[in-house]
Amino acid sequence: MASVYSLTVLLSAATACRAAAVSVQPPNPSSIISVGAEAPSGAGVPLEAFVSYSIEFSSFPDFAGNISAPNTFSNNLLNNLGSFAGTKPYIRVGGNTQDYAIFNSSLDVASVGIFNTNVSSDYPTTLTIGPAYFESYQTWPETKFTHGFNLGRNSTAARQALIDSVPYACKALEGGKLLHWELGNEPDLYKTSSQGPVRPPTWNEQDYVDEWLRWTRAIRAAMEGPCPNLASNKSYKYYAPSFGGTSNSLDPIITWEDGLDADKDIAVISSHNYINGAAVPGVTLQGTLMNHTANVVSIAKQLNESRLLAALPNTLDPDLPFILGETNSLYNEGRPGLSNTFGAALWGVDFNLWCATNNIRRVHMHQGTNYRYQSWQPIDTNITSKGTKAPYYGNIGVAAFLGDIVSSPPSIVNLPLPNEEESAYAAYVDGKLARLIVVNMMEYNATDGNNYTDDYPRPVERYSFQLPTGSHGQVQLQRLTANGSDAITGVTFDGFSYNYELNAGKPVLLHNVTRGESASIGENGTLSVDVPRSSALLIHFDEGAAGYHQ
Repeated sequence: MASVYSLTVLLSAATACRAAAVSVQPPNPSSIISVGAEAPSGAGVPLEAFVSYSIEFSSFPDFAGNISAPNTFSNNLLNNLGSFAGTKPYIRVGGNTQDYAIFNSSLDVASVGIFNTNVSSDYPTTLTIGPAYFESYQTWPETKFTHGFNLGRNSTAARQALIDSVPYACKALEGGKLLHWELGNEPDLYKTSSQGPVRPPTWNEQDYVDEWLRWTRAIRAAMEGPCPNLASNKSYKYYAPSFGGTSNSLDPIITWEDGLDADKDIAVISSHNYINGAAVPGVTLQGTLMNHTANVVSIAKQLNESRLLAALPNTLDPDLPFILGETNSLYNEGRPGLSNTFGAALWGVDFNLWCATNNIRRVHMHQGTNYRYQSWQPIDTNITSKGTKAPYYGNIGVAAFLGDIVSSPPSIVNLPLPNEEESAYAAYVDGKLARLIVVNMMEYNATDGNNYTDDYPRPVERYSFQLPTGSHGQVQLQRLTANGSDAITGVTFDGFSYNYELNAGKPVLLHNVTRGESASIGENGTLSVDVPRSSALLIHFDEGAAGYHQ
């Protein structure tokens, strides 16, 4: 019988908030949470490049640059993640502007965009791309891409432009750069979009499937001449259907039943998810983002869809992985003071790991120039300065916890905690406990003038682990931290900064941040660690410690 791990959660009393010093309370046996020594059946098994990105189609040249001026800052940030994960993030190039983009072979620049601020101030709603656009696929070595084709615009001219773009797209992605293709962004919103419907009210699931099959076949035919290898049965694969959610104007289950994968060219089931909206009343950092329950509720709809799809008889391969091909905190590009804060970074850790636990196999965090929820701003604009943003550090924390998925694939388990403002996860490798992470999402703000800062010092929560008989030795600790949940700068992981200003996004060790901590497992197999509010702690078990005891 497997031995048992236990996690004791010790919460300092809320009434101590205004005390001059924060006391740590003794263990409460009733709060002990047991965790199996081995990952249970059904534990999450993330795909390689679990931490990946979706980049707005119109913003991609900003993020990647071109052959003569590659964006090395972006590439450095991708390399950082690759050093933890065993491979660089996979990049999906798409989003709303994917379905605005019209190819013009005579255009002598990468793209020309026209903004209609009545529709969106964040991206162009009229977008023309030329051959130079595809240079951006050449600037990030050892990176795989999913290129998004335009399905939204369906005039005769737009359809011809789609086919005309195929040789340029496939030639750009030869040589190992192609992951998959995508046709259409969020087609379940085509007839209801607030930006203007592009299909009639009667357009249904079968109409979408017929259209998708017609044009994926036409794209393949256009690819067979210039890129025969990419048009082969093995290589010609898609992310689909890339719906905006689970309950919009097209039913995802009916869509698959109507024959979406009739040609067996879908490699990944892709869905999109946002926790809430940027302009929705009542959205807060603590209640909306720094809240494990909110993540559980949001992802429950995706898990229900995934289970229903897996159960469809004779409709699709039950082993097709289910992913989030586009996601982030608050739709409509996020809200300043929420989506760009350290609290949003902690939200990202919990959100991604809850997905990983539940076999949402990969997560593409959406990015765009000047977007509030972006992980980094790729260029200087008159709105936002070039730089690494707080959410990127959450991406780093997730990658560090999951580890090298390529060489040492982990199994991920959630450890239920009693408070919705905290979460914990275990990672098992080769049947043994390898890492734990505790994410404390109890809001602690640091902005000048905020009452939290003025009234009391930052509380510290103690978490105690009861390890199996025979556990001994040292564990190594890494902290994800900032001055508070509302901080937008000064974030570090394990004492490292990835700021653009320091070394163009490469890791720089700061000497004013505590790192290199370790903790000893007690004689009775207990391990206690302290975690300040609004921070996360990653615990590594080395050989001789828990998970590796003899």
